[in-house]
Amino acid sequence: MAGGEKLMKRYLILEDGTVFEGTAFGSDSASVGEIVFNTSMTGYQEILSDPSYCGQIVTMTYPLIGNYGINSDDFESIEPAVKGMVVRELAEFPSNFRNNSTLDELFKTKDIPGISGIDTRKLTRLIRSKGAIKGVLTAAGEEVQLAAVVKTLQETILPSDQVAQVSTARPYPSPGRGKRVVLIDYGMKHGILRELNNRDCDVIVVPYNTTSKEILAWGPDGVMLSNGPGDPKDVEECVEVVRELLGQVPIFGICLGHQLFARACGADTFKLKFGHRGGNHPVRDLVTGKIEITSQNHGYAVDEDTLQGTRLKVTHSALNDGTNEGLAHLDYPAFTVQYHPESSPGPEDSNYLFDRFIDVMNATRKEQQHA
Repeated sequence: MAGGEKLMKRYLILEDGTVFEGTAFGSDSASVGEIVFNTSMTGYQEILSDPSYCGQIVTMTYPLIGNYGINSDDFESIEPAVKGMVVRELAEFPSNFRNNSTLDELFKTKDIPGISGIDTRKLTRLIRSKGAIKGVLTAAGEEVQLAAVVKTLQETILPSDQVAQVSTARPYPSPGRGKRVVLIDYGMKHGILRELNNRDCDVIVVPYNTTSKEILAWGPDGVMLSNGPGDPKDVEECVEVVRELLGQVPIFGICLGHQLFARACGADTFKLKFGHRGGNHPVRDLVTGKIEITSQNHGYAVDEDTLQGTRLKVTHSALNDGTNEGLAHLDYPAFTVQYHPESSPGPEDSNYLFDRFIDVMNATRKEQQHA
Protein backbone atom coordinates (compact mmCIF):
# COMPACT_ATOMS: atom_id res chain seq x y z
CA MET A 1 0.00 0.00 0.00
CA ALA A 2 1.03 3.64 -0.39
CA GLY A 3 3.10 5.33 2.26
CA GLY A 4 4.86 2.17 3.40
CA GLU A 5 1.76 0.79 5.16
CA LYS A 6 1.90 -2.81 6.29
CA LEU A 7 0.11 -5.19 3.95
CA MET A 8 -2.80 -6.86 5.71
CA LYS A 9 -4.23 -10.21 4.71
CA ARG A 10 -7.96 -10.51 3.99
CA TYR A 11 -10.17 -13.41 2.92
CA LEU A 12 -13.13 -13.54 0.59
CA ILE A 13 -15.22 -16.51 1.69
CA LEU A 14 -18.21 -17.75 -0.28
CA GLU A 15 -21.23 -19.59 1.07
CA ASP A 16 -20.21 -22.77 -0.80
CA GLY A 17 -16.96 -22.84 1.19
CA THR A 18 -14.68 -21.42 -1.51
CA VAL A 19 -11.90 -19.26 -0.02
CA PHE A 20 -9.80 -16.58 -1.71
CA GLU A 21 -6.82 -15.13 0.15
CA GLY A 22 -5.67 -11.66 -0.83
CA THR A 23 -4.53 -8.27 0.40
CA ALA A 24 -6.85 -5.89 2.22
CA PHE A 25 -7.42 -2.33 1.09
CA GLY A 26 -9.89 0.32 2.16
CA SER A 27 -11.70 -0.22 5.44
CA ASP A 28 -10.39 -2.76 7.98
CA SER A 29 -13.95 -3.90 8.76
CA ALA A 30 -15.73 -7.02 7.51
CA SER A 31 -18.64 -6.98 5.07
CA VAL A 32 -21.29 -9.42 3.85
CA GLY A 33 -23.11 -9.18 0.53
CA GLU A 34 -24.07 -10.77 -2.77
CA ILE A 35 -21.00 -11.34 -4.96
CA VAL A 36 -21.46 -10.09 -8.53
CA PHE A 37 -19.08 -9.19 -11.37
CA ASN A 38 -18.78 -6.26 -13.75
CA THR A 39 -16.97 -6.55 -17.09
CA SER A 40 -16.29 -2.83 -17.65
CA MET A 41 -12.69 -1.89 -18.42
CA THR A 42 -13.12 1.62 -17.00
CA GLY A 43 -15.66 3.43 -14.85
CA TYR A 44 -14.94 1.84 -11.47
CA GLN A 45 -15.77 5.14 -9.72
CA GLU A 46 -19.22 5.30 -11.30
CA ILE A 47 -19.73 1.61 -10.51
CA LEU A 48 -18.83 1.83 -6.83
CA SER A 49 -21.08 4.88 -6.41
CA ASP A 50 -24.06 3.41 -8.32
CA PRO A 51 -26.86 2.90 -5.75
CA SER A 52 -28.04 -0.15 -7.72
CA TYR A 53 -25.12 -2.05 -6.13
CA CYS A 54 -26.57 -1.61 -2.64
CA GLY A 55 -25.93 -4.81 -0.69
CA GLN A 56 -23.46 -6.23 -3.23
CA ILE A 57 -19.72 -6.91 -3.33
CA VAL A 58 -18.53 -6.13 -6.87
CA THR A 59 -15.82 -8.10 -8.64
CA MET A 60 -14.09 -6.20 -11.43
CA THR A 61 -13.06 -8.54 -14.24
CA TYR A 62 -10.61 -6.03 -15.74
CA PRO A 63 -7.32 -6.78 -13.95
CA LEU A 64 -6.00 -3.30 -13.12
CA ILE A 65 -8.31 -1.07 -11.06
CA GLY A 66 -7.63 2.35 -9.54
CA ASN A 67 -5.09 3.43 -12.17
CA TYR A 68 -6.70 6.84 -12.78
CA GLY A 69 -7.66 7.42 -9.16
CA ILE A 70 -10.78 9.09 -7.82
CA ASN A 71 -12.02 12.54 -8.88
CA SER A 72 -14.77 14.85 -7.70
CA ASP A 73 -16.78 14.76 -10.95
CA ASP A 74 -17.69 11.14 -11.65
CA PHE A 75 -19.69 10.09 -8.59
CA GLU A 76 -23.17 8.71 -9.27
CA SER A 77 -24.18 9.23 -5.63
CA ILE A 78 -22.69 11.06 -2.66
CA GLU A 79 -22.56 8.00 -0.41
CA PRO A 80 -21.58 4.73 -2.13
CA ALA A 81 -23.86 1.83 -1.21
CA VAL A 82 -21.59 -0.98 -2.47
CA LYS A 83 -20.59 -3.45 0.26
CA GLY A 84 -17.10 -4.07 -1.07
CA MET A 85 -14.92 -4.50 -4.14
CA VAL A 86 -12.77 -7.35 -5.43
CA VAL A 87 -9.87 -6.62 -7.81
CA ARG A 88 -6.93 -8.49 -9.30
CA GLU A 89 -4.45 -5.63 -9.03
CA LEU A 90 -4.92 -2.34 -7.17
CA ALA A 91 -3.06 0.69 -8.50
CA GLU A 92 -1.23 2.36 -5.62
CA PHE A 93 -0.06 5.42 -7.55
CA PRO A 94 -2.80 6.60 -9.95
CA SER A 95 -1.99 8.97 -12.79
CA ASN A 96 -4.63 11.33 -14.15
CA PHE A 97 -4.96 15.11 -14.24
CA ARG A 98 -8.34 14.90 -12.47
CA ASN A 99 -7.12 12.57 -9.73
CA ASN A 100 -7.90 13.74 -6.17
CA SER A 101 -7.26 10.54 -4.20
CA THR A 102 -6.69 6.83 -4.54
CA LEU A 103 -9.36 4.13 -4.51
CA ASP A 104 -7.84 2.85 -1.25
CA GLU A 105 -8.16 6.29 0.36
CA LEU A 106 -11.79 6.64 -0.72
CA PHE A 107 -12.69 3.22 0.65
CA LYS A 108 -11.04 4.07 3.97
CA THR A 109 -13.03 7.32 4.15
CA LYS A 110 -16.34 5.61 3.27
CA ASP A 111 -15.67 2.51 5.45
CA ILE A 112 -15.84 0.12 2.49
CA PRO A 113 -13.59 -2.97 2.47
CA GLY A 114 -11.77 -4.24 -0.59
CA ILE A 115 -9.54 -7.16 -1.50
CA SER A 116 -6.83 -7.34 -4.15
CA GLY A 117 -4.46 -10.00 -5.40
CA ILE A 118 -6.96 -12.81 -5.96
CA ASP A 119 -7.80 -14.74 -9.12
CA THR A 120 -10.79 -12.73 -10.35
CA ARG A 121 -11.07 -14.95 -13.45
CA LYS A 122 -11.66 -17.98 -11.25
CA LEU A 123 -14.19 -16.08 -9.15
CA THR A 124 -16.05 -14.83 -12.23
CA ARG A 125 -16.21 -18.33 -13.72
CA LEU A 126 -17.57 -19.62 -10.40
CA ILE A 127 -20.32 -16.96 -10.37
CA ARG A 128 -21.20 -17.72 -14.00
CA SER A 129 -21.45 -21.41 -13.11
CA LYS A 130 -23.30 -21.21 -9.78
CA GLY A 131 -24.97 -17.82 -10.09
CA ALA A 132 -24.72 -14.80 -7.80
CA ILE A 133 -23.66 -16.07 -4.39
CA LYS A 134 -23.36 -14.73 -0.85
CA GLY A 135 -19.89 -13.90 0.39
CA VAL A 136 -18.00 -12.19 3.20
CA LEU A 137 -14.92 -9.99 3.13
CA THR A 138 -13.27 -10.67 6.47
CA ALA A 139 -11.79 -7.98 8.68
CA ALA A 140 -8.26 -7.00 7.68
CA GLY A 141 -5.64 -9.20 9.36
CA GLU A 142 -8.24 -11.40 11.02
CA GLU A 143 -7.72 -15.16 11.18
CA VAL A 144 -10.98 -17.01 10.71
CA GLN A 145 -12.55 -20.37 11.44
CA LEU A 146 -13.71 -21.36 7.98
CA ALA A 147 -16.47 -23.78 8.98
CA ALA A 148 -18.00 -21.26 11.38
CA VAL A 149 -17.88 -18.42 8.84
CA VAL A 150 -19.47 -20.55 6.11
CA LYS A 151 -22.24 -21.74 8.45
CA THR A 152 -23.02 -18.17 9.53
CA LEU A 153 -22.96 -17.00 5.91
CA GLN A 154 -25.32 -19.75 4.78
CA GLU A 155 -27.76 -18.79 7.54
CA THR A 156 -27.54 -15.06 6.77
CA ILE A 157 -30.56 -13.54 5.06
CA LEU A 158 -29.52 -10.55 2.98
CA PRO A 159 -31.61 -7.37 3.38
CA SER A 160 -34.49 -6.78 0.96
CA ASP A 161 -35.01 -3.08 1.72
CA GLN A 162 -32.27 -1.77 -0.56
CA VAL A 163 -34.53 0.78 -2.29
CA ALA A 164 -35.48 2.32 1.06
CA GLN A 165 -31.79 2.47 1.98
CA VAL A 166 -30.69 4.45 -1.07
CA SER A 167 -33.73 6.58 -2.02
CA THR A 168 -33.80 10.25 -1.04
CA ALA A 169 -35.58 10.91 2.26
CA ARG A 170 -37.41 14.02 1.02
CA PRO A 171 -38.23 15.76 -2.28
CA TYR A 172 -35.80 18.28 -3.73
CA PRO A 173 -35.71 20.38 -6.92
CA SER A 174 -33.17 20.54 -9.71
CA PRO A 175 -34.50 23.60 -11.53
CA GLY A 176 -34.78 24.24 -15.25
CA ARG A 177 -37.01 26.26 -17.59
CA GLY A 178 -38.26 23.41 -19.74
CA LYS A 179 -40.58 20.46 -19.15
CA ARG A 180 -41.42 19.66 -15.55
CA VAL A 181 -40.38 16.09 -14.70
CA VAL A 182 -40.98 14.26 -11.44
CA LEU A 183 -38.12 11.80 -11.01
CA ILE A 184 -38.96 8.94 -8.64
CA ASP A 185 -35.75 7.98 -6.88
CA TYR A 186 -35.49 4.20 -6.40
CA GLY A 187 -31.70 4.51 -6.23
CA MET A 188 -31.08 7.12 -8.89
CA LYS A 189 -27.77 7.53 -10.66
CA HIS A 190 -27.07 11.25 -10.93
CA GLY A 191 -26.36 10.76 -14.62
CA ILE A 192 -30.13 10.57 -15.14
CA LEU A 193 -30.64 13.91 -13.44
CA ARG A 194 -27.78 15.39 -15.46
CA GLU A 195 -29.31 14.29 -18.78
CA LEU A 196 -32.69 15.77 -17.86
CA ASN A 197 -31.07 19.04 -16.74
CA ASN A 198 -29.02 19.15 -19.95
CA ARG A 199 -32.36 19.28 -21.76
CA ASP A 200 -33.45 22.14 -19.47
CA CYS A 201 -36.03 20.02 -17.64
CA ASP A 202 -37.39 21.39 -14.37
CA VAL A 203 -36.87 18.27 -12.24
CA ILE A 204 -38.33 17.41 -8.85
CA VAL A 205 -36.72 14.32 -7.28
CA VAL A 206 -39.06 12.47 -4.90
CA PRO A 207 -38.69 9.46 -2.55
CA TYR A 208 -39.55 5.97 -3.76
CA ASN A 209 -42.70 5.81 -1.59
CA THR A 210 -44.26 9.07 -2.84
CA THR A 211 -47.93 8.56 -3.69
CA SER A 212 -49.38 9.09 -7.17
CA LYS A 213 -51.57 11.87 -5.77
CA GLU A 214 -48.52 13.73 -4.47
CA ILE A 215 -46.69 13.23 -7.78
CA LEU A 216 -49.58 14.52 -9.88
CA ALA A 217 -49.99 17.49 -7.53
CA TRP A 218 -46.66 18.81 -8.87
CA GLY A 219 -48.29 19.11 -12.29
CA PRO A 220 -45.59 17.19 -14.16
CA ASP A 221 -45.26 17.00 -17.93
CA GLY A 222 -43.71 13.58 -17.39
CA VAL A 223 -42.60 11.09 -14.75
CA MET A 224 -39.20 9.39 -14.74
CA LEU A 225 -38.81 5.99 -13.05
CA SER A 226 -35.17 5.64 -12.01
CA ASN A 227 -32.85 2.69 -11.69
CA GLY A 228 -32.40 1.06 -8.30
CA PRO A 229 -31.22 -2.04 -6.45
CA GLY A 230 -32.80 -5.35 -5.59
CA ASP A 231 -35.85 -7.37 -6.55
CA PRO A 232 -38.84 -5.42 -7.97
CA LYS A 233 -41.10 -7.81 -6.04
CA ASP A 234 -39.78 -6.32 -2.79
CA VAL A 235 -41.38 -2.92 -3.56
CA GLU A 236 -44.94 -3.77 -4.57
CA GLU A 237 -46.12 -0.42 -3.22
CA CYS A 238 -44.09 1.22 -6.01
CA VAL A 239 -45.81 -0.98 -8.58
CA GLU A 240 -49.20 0.31 -7.46
CA VAL A 241 -48.05 3.94 -7.80
CA VAL A 242 -46.85 3.34 -11.36
CA ARG A 243 -50.16 1.64 -12.18
CA GLU A 244 -52.05 4.71 -10.93
CA LEU A 245 -49.83 7.07 -12.98
CA LEU A 246 -50.23 5.10 -16.20
CA GLY A 247 -52.34 7.08 -18.66
CA GLN A 248 -52.25 10.19 -16.46
CA VAL A 249 -48.83 11.43 -17.57
CA PRO A 250 -45.99 10.34 -19.92
CA ILE A 251 -43.61 7.84 -18.31
CA PHE A 252 -40.00 6.90 -19.02
CA GLY A 253 -38.41 4.13 -16.95
CA ILE A 254 -34.85 2.83 -16.61
CA CYS A 255 -33.66 -0.50 -15.17
CA LEU A 256 -35.64 -1.10 -11.93
CA GLY A 257 -38.10 1.51 -13.22
CA HIS A 258 -38.51 -0.65 -16.34
CA GLN A 259 -39.25 -3.73 -14.22
CA LEU A 260 -41.73 -1.88 -11.99
CA PHE A 261 -43.50 -0.53 -15.07
CA ALA A 262 -43.80 -4.05 -16.52
CA ARG A 263 -45.22 -5.39 -13.26
CA ALA A 264 -47.65 -2.46 -13.08
CA CYS A 265 -48.96 -3.49 -16.50
CA GLY A 266 -49.43 -7.12 -15.44
CA ALA A 267 -46.16 -8.75 -16.51
CA ASP A 268 -43.81 -10.74 -14.27
CA THR A 269 -40.07 -10.55 -13.54
CA PHE A 270 -37.47 -13.16 -12.69
CA LYS A 271 -33.93 -13.34 -11.29
CA LEU A 272 -31.12 -13.81 -13.78
CA LYS A 273 -28.47 -16.40 -12.96
CA PHE A 274 -25.61 -13.91 -12.72
CA GLY A 275 -27.08 -10.69 -14.13
CA HIS A 276 -25.90 -8.17 -16.71
CA ARG A 277 -23.19 -5.83 -15.43
CA GLY A 278 -20.82 -4.07 -17.78
CA GLY A 279 -20.37 -1.36 -20.39
CA ASN A 280 -20.42 -3.36 -23.62
CA HIS A 281 -23.76 -5.20 -23.80
CA PRO A 282 -25.25 -5.30 -27.33
CA VAL A 283 -28.98 -4.55 -27.60
CA ARG A 284 -31.14 -4.58 -30.72
CA ASP A 285 -33.69 -1.82 -31.21
CA LEU A 286 -36.54 -3.82 -32.73
CA VAL A 287 -38.13 -0.68 -34.18
CA THR A 288 -35.10 0.49 -36.19
CA GLY A 289 -33.09 -2.73 -36.36
CA LYS A 290 -30.01 -0.91 -35.09
CA ILE A 291 -27.63 -2.40 -32.53
CA GLU A 292 -26.73 -0.30 -29.50
CA ILE A 293 -23.76 -0.96 -27.24
CA THR A 294 -25.13 -0.35 -23.77
CA SER A 295 -24.18 0.02 -20.13
CA GLN A 296 -26.05 -2.41 -17.88
CA ASN A 297 -26.37 -3.29 -14.21
CA HIS A 298 -29.26 -5.53 -13.24
CA GLY A 299 -29.90 -8.92 -11.68
CA TYR A 300 -33.58 -9.24 -12.65
CA ALA A 301 -35.41 -9.15 -15.99
CA VAL A 302 -38.92 -8.93 -17.39
CA ASP A 303 -40.38 -12.30 -18.40
CA GLU A 304 -41.55 -11.85 -22.00
CA ASP A 305 -43.72 -14.97 -21.70
CA THR A 306 -45.99 -12.99 -19.36
CA LEU A 307 -46.55 -9.99 -21.66
CA GLN A 308 -49.68 -11.35 -23.34
CA GLY A 309 -52.69 -9.24 -22.40
CA THR A 310 -50.59 -6.42 -20.91
CA ARG A 311 -50.87 -4.00 -23.88
CA LEU A 312 -47.07 -3.84 -23.90
CA LYS A 313 -44.86 -4.38 -26.93
CA VAL A 314 -41.21 -5.38 -26.86
CA THR A 315 -38.97 -2.64 -28.28
CA HIS A 316 -35.46 -3.84 -27.41
CA SER A 317 -33.80 -7.23 -26.98
CA ALA A 318 -30.42 -8.35 -25.58
CA LEU A 319 -28.27 -10.05 -28.20
CA ASN A 320 -26.26 -12.06 -25.67
CA ASP A 321 -29.15 -14.00 -24.13
CA GLY A 322 -32.37 -12.76 -25.75
CA THR A 323 -33.79 -11.25 -22.57
CA ASN A 324 -36.05 -8.21 -22.66
CA GLU A 325 -34.39 -4.79 -22.82
CA GLY A 326 -37.26 -2.42 -23.62
CA LEU A 327 -41.03 -1.97 -23.59
CA ALA A 328 -43.62 0.52 -24.85
CA HIS A 329 -47.31 0.78 -24.00
CA LEU A 330 -49.69 0.46 -26.95
CA ASP A 331 -52.31 2.84 -25.50
CA TYR A 332 -50.43 5.35 -23.36
CA PRO A 333 -47.32 7.55 -23.79
CA ALA A 334 -45.03 5.32 -21.75
CA PHE A 335 -41.81 3.47 -22.58
CA THR A 336 -38.94 1.91 -20.65
CA VAL A 337 -35.53 0.29 -21.13
CA GLN A 338 -33.62 -2.20 -19.01
CA TYR A 339 -30.20 -0.67 -19.71
CA HIS A 340 -28.69 2.73 -18.83
CA PRO A 341 -29.03 5.43 -21.52
CA GLU A 342 -27.47 8.02 -19.21
CA SER A 343 -24.21 6.25 -20.09
CA SER A 344 -22.41 6.41 -16.77
CA PRO A 345 -20.17 4.57 -17.21
CA GLY A 346 -20.24 3.38 -20.79
CA PRO A 347 -21.12 4.23 -24.38
CA GLU A 348 -23.54 6.95 -25.47
CA ASP A 349 -25.42 5.01 -28.13
CA SER A 350 -28.70 5.23 -26.20
CA ASN A 351 -28.59 8.87 -25.17
CA TYR A 352 -31.32 9.64 -27.73
CA LEU A 353 -33.91 8.09 -25.42
CA PHE A 354 -33.94 11.24 -23.30
CA ASP A 355 -34.72 13.26 -26.43
CA ARG A 356 -37.52 10.81 -27.18
CA PHE A 357 -38.93 11.43 -23.71
CA ILE A 358 -38.94 15.18 -24.40
CA ASP A 359 -40.70 14.58 -27.72
CA VAL A 360 -43.33 12.39 -26.05
CA MET A 361 -44.01 15.06 -23.42
CA ASN A 362 -44.32 17.75 -26.11
CA ALA A 363 -46.68 15.63 -28.20
CA THR A 364 -48.83 14.79 -25.19
CA ARG A 365 -49.09 18.45 -24.21
CA LYS A 366 -50.21 19.39 -27.74
CA GLU A 367 -52.87 16.67 -27.72
CA GLN A 368 -54.18 17.94 -24.39
CA GLN A 369 -54.33 21.50 -25.68
CA HIS A 370 -56.36 20.45 -28.73
CA ALA A 371 -58.62 18.07 -26.86
